[in-house]
Amino acid sequence: MKTISVAQLKARMDAGEKLNLIDVREPNEYAEFNIGAKLIPLGKIQSMQADELDDLKDEEIILHCRSGKRSAVAAMFLETQGFTNTVNVEGGVLAWQEKFGR
Repeated sequence: MKTISVAQLKARMDAGEKLNLIDVREPNEYAEFNIGAKLIPLGKIQSMQADELDDLKDEEIILHCRSGKRSAVAAMFLETQGFTNTVNVEGGVLAWQEKFGR
C-alpha cells in the first residue's frame, strides 16, 4: 500500500486526472461531507460485495475515510485479494478539511 497526501490528491483532481477514488466511510458520513469519491463502505469491501472494484485489480485505487485508518484497512484487505496498486489518503477527510475547508 502506498500513501498520498491530501495536497497531492487535490493537485491530481484539479489537473483533471481520471482517478479511481473510493470513500470507505458510511453513507451518513458521506452525506455530511464528501470530496466526490465513489462510496463503497469498508464493510462492503470486507464482505466482498464491491463488484464494481473487480475490473480495477491492476489499476491504481485511491482510498480514503475520515482519518486514514479504515481506508488503510481497506487497502490492505484489497491487496490480499490481488489488487496491485492501492493508495491510502493520509489523514483522510479530516486532513482535507483542515487544509482546504469544506
